[in-house]
Amino acid sequence: MADTEDNGLTFDPDQDLEQKRTLRQNYRKLASKIEEFQGNPTGLGADELREQLENADKLFTKVMGPSEATLDSHFLLMASNMGAQKARAMKSGTGSFDVDDLITKLRNFMNGGLKPENITTGDDGDSSEFNVEASKLDWDRIGRLALAKSRRAPALTFMLGPLSIEQKVRNVTRRARQQKDDAPETRPTDVKQDDIHQSANETTKNVLVLKAILDQIGSVNLFRFVINPDDFAQSVENIFYLSFLIRDGQVAWEVENAEPIIYACAPPSDEDYANGLRKQQLVVEFDEEIWQEAIKVFNITEPLIPQRPKEGGPQGKWYG
Repeated sequence: MADTEDNGLTFDPDQDLEQKRTLRQNYRKLASKIEEFQGNPTGLGADELREQLENADKLFTKVMGPSEATLDSHFLLMASNMGAQKARAMKSGTGSFDVDDLITKLRNFMNGGLKPENITTGDDGDSSEFNVEASKLDWDRIGRLALAKSRRAPALTFMLGPLSIEQKVRNVTRRARQQKDDAPETRPTDVKQDDIHQSANETTKNVLVLKAILDQIGSVNLFRFVINPDDFAQSVENIFYLSFLIRDGQVAWEVENAEPIIYACAPPSDEDYANGLRKQQLVVEFDEEIWQEAIKVFNITEPLIPQRPKEGGPQGKWYG
């Protein structure tokens, strides 16, 4: 493995855990130092900020994982924001930092120092030649200058275009707004307390029906009991109702000859739990493909649990 000082992109998933913890602690210390002066950029001197960045560069040579790289990126973002705040608060003589002057200097630097007074027009007085030449900016030139100072790739928002972006405001005519206001409102149907009680009573009734059927037939294969070969949705509902009986200990689950067998039983007592009985949870995967496969494997032609009438819910309504 190459040394990280020679290749900043080295990734080592087996890096020493103690070294990773130390890196994270050091990055958090650097970040907390910046956070102390988040609202007061003048409180942190330029030398101190440069020292923090130099310490981060030293730590970055040991970074070999994404978690530590994220901390480095977070610190760099905070330090960049701090530097921007210090630049805005910087004074030069009697005047503040002039952004327009900086842009002018950058423009002159990128077009090789070409200024309007140095451009001569043609014999016919046409200034089109000046406009074309003056608008050429050598971005590679300032890019090479930036590469000498940093090896980090710029963020996506590093060059956003103009420094001041005017947000476009959508003009909405009075007639369009009036048409929107006059449109009929669609309100959700309120769920009442009676609806909740009715749903709970329906669930309790269906659970008792499954218990009565299981008491009559005794032990049975799980799939033969819950599957309705004519209705996949009701098969899922049967598993849902059966889960209440298993949860309350009224139905036992065992595996016999590689088949899941269920049967009614007496609920365990407090003494059973005191003697070491433990509740266990089981997640059963059941989709339409398994439903069809179980019908073929166990030759299920008639449901053991009678078909329930489908509930007619409200059409075109939604509940809030």
